[in-house]
Amino acid sequence: MKHLIPLLLCLLFALPFSALAEDADCSLYIKAVPNLKEDFALGMDVSSVLSLEAAGVKYYDHDGNERDLFAILAENGVNYIRVRVWNDPFDKDGNGYGGGNNDINAAIEIGKRATANGMKLLVDFHYSDFWADPAKQMLPKAWKGKRTTAKVKLLQEYTADCLTRLRDAGVDVGMVQLGNETNNGMAGEKNFANVAKLMSAGAEAVRTIYPEALICVHFANPENADNYYAYARKLAESEVDYDVFATSYYPYWHGTLENLKTVLSAIQQQYGKQVMVAETSYAYTIEDGDFSGNTIGEGGAFIKPYPFTMQGQVNHVADVIEAMHEIGGIGVFYWEGAWVPVPGGSWEANSALWEKHGAGWASSFAAEYDPADAGKYYGGCACDNQCLFDFSGKALESLKVFKLIRQGNTVPLKADALDDVTLMIDLTGEIVLPDTVNAVMNDNTRKAVPVVWEPYDAEAMKAGGVNTYVIKGTADGMEAACQVAMIEYNYLQNWSFEDADNGEWVATDLGATSQLYIEEKKTDSVTGSKHYHFYSEAANSVAFTLEQEVRDLPAGTYRYEIAIMGGDGGTVDIYAYAKVNGTEVARQASTITSYNVWDVPVIEGIQVAEGDSVTVGVYVKCSGSGNGAWGKIDDAKLNKQKTE
Repeated sequence: MKHLIPLLLCLLFALPFSALAEDADCSLYIKAVPNLKEDFALGMDVSSVLSLEAAGVKYYDHDGNERDLFAILAENGVNYIRVRVWNDPFDKDGNGYGGGNNDINAAIEIGKRATANGMKLLVDFHYSDFWADPAKQMLPKAWKGKRTTAKVKLLQEYTADCLTRLRDAGVDVGMVQLGNETNNGMAGEKNFANVAKLMSAGAEAVRTIYPEALICVHFANPENADNYYAYARKLAESEVDYDVFATSYYPYWHGTLENLKTVLSAIQQQYGKQVMVAETSYAYTIEDGDFSGNTIGEGGAFIKPYPFTMQGQVNHVADVIEAMHEIGGIGVFYWEGAWVPVPGGSWEANSALWEKHGAGWASSFAAEYDPADAGKYYGGCACDNQCLFDFSGKALESLKVFKLIRQGNTVPLKADALDDVTLMIDLTGEIVLPDTVNAVMNDNTRKAVPVVWEPYDAEAMKAGGVNTYVIKGTADGMEAACQVAMIEYNYLQNWSFEDADNGEWVATDLGATSQLYIEEKKTDSVTGSKHYHFYSEAANSVAFTLEQEVRDLPAGTYRYEIAIMGGDGGTVDIYAYAKVNGTEVARQASTITSYNVWDVPVIEGIQVAEGDSVTVGVYVKCSGSGNGAWGKIDDAKLNKQKTE
């Protein structure tokens, strides 16, 4: 036996480190974030839980045992619960608006259950009767018609009353949030000076009732760094009393983690505030579980930095926690990680449960308060595929990330999914698919693996004109897919602003436009993830041209188009133009109206002789309407036209 010991030791140390798992019950790789503070908030928003339970939802631990949700969360390392609070999410007959019907009574019950399981509570006051976000900050019904001074008093009294009731119920409130995603206002107020007064009134109530609790302000869209710096500056100038500057961070829309760290670090250092992520989540599947459709699924204008798998979900959470730890942040909260489907089994049966118990994002009863949104699109949950529980309510392995994040969990390196493949091929070019695709490993690294594509008809694809095709294949035992976009040859360089800026596009400021640059944000782009961005807050300051010169074009007739969208333009003078040898030969009027409404001016019949120089571009001039004009420019195309 003694001779076997050295041999066993040799075999042990010969194994790759990744084969030595920290937790034999977890098959997922979990990055270690050592030295994470003991009081770092590993939180979860479960605001909808009471409505879900009333509708028949049950929760099960990793072994399939039915358990109380809060006990499952606590034993998996969650130490903080976040709950939204709406003033009065009910109609005059007592019917709930949905989304959990989260008034203060619901918050108290959730808070008591969190406290009983050793978790602190973050109270998220929306100061609205229903959802508040950057696009919507509606006034509570009871405050309608009140002047700002009266609303300040009402908000202070309401906050104090809610917190007093929580305190009397023995709830361990560790943090209070003054408004939800307050980018563009709060409680019906849009002027920041008035918003600051409301926040200060709320802060006064917190200091009185829960003097040890942290006070948090909350914004969204950290990818717009200048806006975040402006929020922090205005809060300081208004002397708002708060402790934590918090952000939503959904990687689909909100930029990179490096940008997030840069922005929050700057605010932290300049203003001496703590920082955290108040909302984040990630999809583990593209499937929908409740017949109501999801925000994240196949396709869509969003960034996908991780596969839609449990491993991808874990890697996202671990990376956000690590990012906050690196800059001294105090926590990360996962949004609605337990909002699983109700057990109706069909849209009709589910709809009845959503309506009765408020278990969907909105009920039809919300139409009286929010007719433009909830009144039209009421229904179920749009994030059930981003939960940390499966559609039946059983805890996913990814929930273990909160328990294992400090020491990590190392497992054998293996492929988790395949990266998406997208090609753009000119109609006159040769269709060549790649020999390899990137396998996304469980530690989120990439490894090229051979791929075998199914047969495809290249000639038919070329003859089919401008179109998009999906070709399937197999790589490393997984299904691969290549999206092939057949396009007309574009004579413009960096036509969708995806490449490095090498000066192909020349912007000439004709006024005092404060922001003119290539921006990375997939949701604001037509193609890819980048576009050209412009913005100015001051009236009559937006005026510029953006153009590209093209030489050595083959003689012929050409067509030019460019896409533009934006808002707050006021009086505008916008047009696409084409010049030949420096002389304008055509222009086509355009405009900006609202977010994601793209206008595409087209100029046809541009005659080009051998040796001509052609310049195409867009002219933009906006007076602005209050908040300053803004816009995005993308997808410029200069194609040769067929002539008879």
